[in-house]
Amino acid sequence: MTQSTARDSEDYFNLDDILATNERIPCRVEMPIHRLGYLDQTTDDSTLQPGTNLELPFWLARSLCSRRRHIVSVEVPRPYRLSYREVFKADPNVVDLHKLGPYFYQFGSHLLSFQNPDAQEVANSLLKTFQGRFRRIMDSSQNALHQDTSYLTEKLDEGEKKIFKAGQQGLHDFELWERRQTEKLKTSTMVLKHLKRKRAIVEDKS
Repeated sequence: MTQSTARDSEDYFNLDDILATNERIPCRVEMPIHRLGYLDQTTDDSTLQPGTNLELPFWLARSLCSRRRHIVSVEVPRPYRLSYREVFKADPNVVDLHKLGPYFYQFGSHLLSFQNPDAQEVANSLLKTFQGRFRRIMDSSQNALHQDTSYLTEKLDEGEKKIFKAGQQGLHDFELWERRQTEKLKTSTMVLKHLKRKRAIVEDKS
């Protein structure tokens, strides 16, 4: 995923995206920021001084760290650093992604918008982690259609939970189709109205 793609993927009308971009990211202040000193709980100074380390929501960090301005510098959050990427590489299925971040993939893709030397490695890790977990998610969704699935989804991030539900819904629809319990095809309302008007015209002419 390229950096421009990550920026373009922001959706201000999507609730999941709003929550994902509200995740916090480690930042370091590079120049004085007046009237925002209250963000640093360790000082009474009204100005954020250079060198101050704090965590900011992604949407705020993104506006303060861009190609046009570099008011703060950002660090890769812990779940996306090398030590965690090595764990994902070894066995992505043992990781509790929901604990690391309920929007692990979505937030991770937004991080690619920063000029970070690890961006490509983070992108590759996100892709490989998803690929490594996808099959087990689908297998679980197919084998637990009529069971309590909370224990199966508690370690999934929100995107994976949607995939799990989609897999269950697909299997449910297939079972209905096999039992011939799906709805039969019906003439659309628009076509029925057209036929009635056409019949009325023919009757008037006769």
